[in-house]
Amino acid sequence: MKLFKIKFVIGCLILLMASPLAAQEHVENQHADDAKMAWWREAKFGMFVHWGVYSATGGEFRGKMPTNSAEWMMNKAQIPIADYKVENVDKFNPTQFNAKTFVGLAKEAGMKYLVITAKHHDGFAMFHSTSSPYNVVDATPFKRDVMKELAEACQEQGIRFGFYYSQCQDWHHPGGMGNGWDKTIKRVSFDEYVQEKAAPEIKQLLTEYGPIAIFWWDTPRDMSKEAFDSLHSSTNLQPGIITNDRLGKEYRGDHKTFERHIPRKGPVGADWEVCMPISGSWGYKKSDRDFKSIETLIRNLVDIASKGGNYLLNVSPTGEGTLLPQATERLKAMGQWMKVNSESIYGSTASPFGKLDWGRCTKKEFANGSTLYLHVFDWPKDGKLLVPGLNNKVEQAYLMDGWQALETSSADAGVTVSLPAEAPDKIASVVVVKVHGKLDISTVLPKPTKDGSLVLLADMAYLHNNEGSEQLSLLEGRRGGDSYLSRWTDAEAWVEWSFTIDRPGSYDVSAELSLQGKKSRFRMGLPGQLQTVEVASTRRARDYAEKSIGTIEIDKAGEYTLQIKPEKGEWQPMNLRKVVLKLK
Repeated sequence: MKLFKIKFVIGCLILLMASPLAAQEHVENQHADDAKMAWWREAKFGMFVHWGVYSATGGEFRGKMPTNSAEWMMNKAQIPIADYKVENVDKFNPTQFNAKTFVGLAKEAGMKYLVITAKHHDGFAMFHSTSSPYNVVDATPFKRDVMKELAEACQEQGIRFGFYYSQCQDWHHPGGMGNGWDKTIKRVSFDEYVQEKAAPEIKQLLTEYGPIAIFWWDTPRDMSKEAFDSLHSSTNLQPGIITNDRLGKEYRGDHKTFERHIPRKGPVGADWEVCMPISGSWGYKKSDRDFKSIETLIRNLVDIASKGGNYLLNVSPTGEGTLLPQATERLKAMGQWMKVNSESIYGSTASPFGKLDWGRCTKKEFANGSTLYLHVFDWPKDGKLLVPGLNNKVEQAYLMDGWQALETSSADAGVTVSLPAEAPDKIASVVVVKVHGKLDISTVLPKPTKDGSLVLLADMAYLHNNEGSEQLSLLEGRRGGDSYLSRWTDAEAWVEWSFTIDRPGSYDVSAELSLQGKKSRFRMGLPGQLQTVEVASTRRARDYAEKSIGTIEIDKAGEYTLQIKPEKGEWQPMNLRKVVLKLK
């Protein structure tokens, strides 16, 4: 014990001696990061472009349409390199492509940056590579460097320009990863691929195409530190360049990437981005008609901004070099919405509220107050919009579309804004509320809906992890699925939810969960009234089922807490998505 105390004191002294210097370095690094990320955080909305020789056939190979997105056709159809050249490379001739028009459409949509596939997994360079003749200038009938044309058009029109580069997978080079089907390949080492192709191409992209704002890595794989460093070091050639988190584990990049789904909550203290195709496929695919509706796209943008993230929306040029009418129509519609409402998106920060029944909120904070942008998806029929828990004095409220002044009133529940009968926009109308002073918002607990049901989601729970335990955690469902409590191996860890009941009575309680073990026992209920519950296996961890777990009695209206605690010795780890209370 004495030895421990001595070590502890020495450790504290060292920490105290080092902390001023460490603190100063941390502040300086944070200021540098903030300066670099400032334009990106302001932008909020960008265009992702997946375009390659696979677009020449629209993802089709000899009359068949392989599964997955079109840019994966070579892999999914197991196409030999020689056949891929004949069917796609030799046919790629997008004579209708016009870089100025293309970038102009991104600008019209309200996008502030553009990221395009300089090389995807098929190994084909969509620029005039000096390291490999397998490129758009030397190997196709088109003979034009589309990356250079786009870089120049972006610079002319004030759009930040960035490259996507698949650094590990390369189904053409004999040292690249991913091609296990073409037996004609005479293999070389991965490091040789990096030295001969990847590193020189990345250096070329970052030196010969003007200002590059973003470098977007993809599909990280294990490789030597020398290979990692040779790729990563080139980003120093562009001061202030922003990178994502897909180079490798030790290279976190400047922002997190969420692919195809929007997280239920934005990651705390991190910059992040959602990349998502406007249709089903990333690259142009003839059979793909699964275009997201204009409503979905606009609300996605709002939802992501309300959680503090950026939206990188992907489009897929055809083999002719143009977008399908469905994509153009949707981008122009987003642009029309942004012409009216862009102030509520650009430069905004995450909502200070929890879940809002009527829509989403973004905000901007200033020295003497804040502006709240209320994006109303569901226009209230009674004309009363409640901003829950808002305690600040409202200085001004108005509709962004038309600047119509609105009346407000304050009560214990928050601020109510009186709205006109008709919504200015059927998809998302923006109500601007300017308040005085630092934001003062009370926590508003969830309560049952009109039918007497209350849903307590996993991400609404307070997690009581055993001291030092990191076992129990909240994980995000795949492809936008619900979050769930997982890794609950510690029987000392438990969870609870706080909520409000306005109608006393008897409530049935059920849980949506998965359990791999034979059975598990836990205690559930209000504090001091816990009852033992036993649930049977759902077979596999990914097999969720709704299980009845008991009844609770609530004799008067008020605030309550529901707890779930493992039964020691009888507990088998389970995943938990939600608990539902239903008034009998």
